[in-house]
Formats: sequence, structure tokens, C-alpha cells
Amino acid sequence: MNAAAPAAAPTTSPAATGGRSLKGRTLFITGASRGIGLAIAKRAAADGANIVLVAKTTEPNPKLPGTLYSAAEEIVADGGQALPVQTDIRDENAVAAAVAAAVQRFGGIDILVNNASAISLTPTPMTPMKRFDLMFGVNVRGTYCCTQACLGELVKSARAGRNPHVLNMSPPLSMKEHWFKPHVAYTMAKYGMSECTLGHAGEFRAHGIAVNSLWPRTAIATAALQMIPGVDIAMCRKPEILADAAWFILTSDAKATTGNFFIDDELLGKHGVTDFDRYAVTPGNRNFLPDFFVD
Repeated sequence: MNAAAPAAAPTTSPAATGGRSLKGRTLFITGASRGIGLAIAKRAAADGANIVLVAKTTEPNPKLPGTLYSAAEEIVADGGQALPVQTDIRDENAVAAAVAAAVQRFGGIDILVNNASAISLTPTPMTPMKRFDLMFGVNVRGTYCCTQACLGELVKSARAGRNPHVLNMSPPLSMKEHWFKPHVAYTMAKYGMSECTLGHAGEFRAHGIAVNSLWPRTAIATAALQMIPGVDIAMCRKPEILADAAWFILTSDAKATTGNFFIDDELLGKHGVTDFDRYAVTPGNRNFLPDFFVD
């Protein structure tokens, strides 16, 4: 969900970026019914991309606005093609079926965005094993499962010269005690996604498939974040900062840009973006809540 302030309009038009575009590419995006996943999908849709929306939410929830079908409507309105597929990414058969549906509709898959994630910022005594299993099931297993299921299509995309990418929404691997101590289970689960980046970048390099991670420097205003007590959404940035950063990654040369752990504003700055105020929930704010795992 884009919180409080209106969404930022895309800054990365092809005219301003040397003709880079995702037009005609097919993206398989998990956790795409709201928040960061939907923002990435909408940015790609603005180029005319095909979006496979993979998530569980089909019925409206007052606490977590947005469904697969409302997201699909937004994608079409923004200029893309949408295929909503209700999927539990912990279930390999469901993921395989989603991949098959994507191939049937769009002819293949060029880009996988592993965005779906579960969070519980709790210490060990307050983390029941059911919650532990959910985080590892969605974050680690889900990322690995979707990557494995999409791999055959990504290889085909590479052979066809379509610049395939895997993008994991996960942090840089910082093995410092202070990132683990308050919430060991969550940190391990998020780092599991980043370990997929590290390993799969090496494993898939010979195929010409890029694998990178992207992470925000600041807290991002999403519906999930609003459910955490004590978080001031006014001190956050909008999901669109990650959408614009992801766009630069996904339009980069897959053979030359792989195995990286990108931070959103740093990456955008390197591509000439200077107006970061447009991403602030509160215009003019400079005192953002920092996100985890950024040293």
C-alpha cells in the first residue's frame, strides 16, 4: 500500500534514460497485490510490460488494503498487461502452476522479482515456531522455490537475448551482532534471501541471468509496516523509490550487473536522480526512519 501521501510519478521515462525500457518483457512478481511489489509492477507497466501478479490475497482486508484483482486493474490502467495468479509460494506445485499460467498467457518469463516476505520483529521467547516457519517458508523457501521454478524460462529468455533478471528484495549480508540480537529468526530469514542472491548469481552467470538484491536505506510506508506498533509512517519514504531503483536494475545488462546488493537511494544517485524529496511521505522531511541491515 502506498501510505498517506500520493504516489510519486515515475522519474525514469525512456526519454530521460537513453531509451531503456521493459516494454514487452514479462515479470513474475511475488507479493504483488500491494506495497513494494505493486509499485515495482506499476513502474514496469508504465513501459508496457506484462506482469504476472503472484500473491495470496483475493478478498479485501480492512487491515491490508489491496487484492490481486485490484492490483491487476492498476497495472492495466498504467499501460501493462496483467495476469493475477493466487499462489502460496511455499507450495512448489502452486508455484509451478503459476509459472505454467504465465508461459501460457505471455509465452515465457524474463524477470523474477522475489518480493514476498513475512516479518516478526520478536526475540526468541516471543517467536513461536509457527511464526518461525512462516518467515522461513515465505522468505527463504519461497524465494528459492520461485527461482527454481522460473529458471527454465529465464534460461530461454537469455538464449533469446531478452536480458533476464532475478531481483530479490533483501538486504546486504552484514554479519554484525546488532542486526541479529533483537530478532534472530527474522534476520536469518531475510539473510536467507540474500544468500540466494549470492549463490544464484554465481550459479546462473554462465547462462547470462543476472541475480541481484535491492534494499531501502529508510523504512518504507507499506500496510505491513503500519501494523508494527510505534512506527511513524510520516518518517518513511514511499514504495516508489524502490520501484524506480528496481527499474534501473532490471533494465541493466544482465551479463554485467549481477551479484550486487544495491541500496535504493545510492543506486538512484549513481543514475543521476537528485530529487529524493518526491519519495518522502512527508514533503521536506530529512529525518527518516532507517531500515534494518544498512551499516
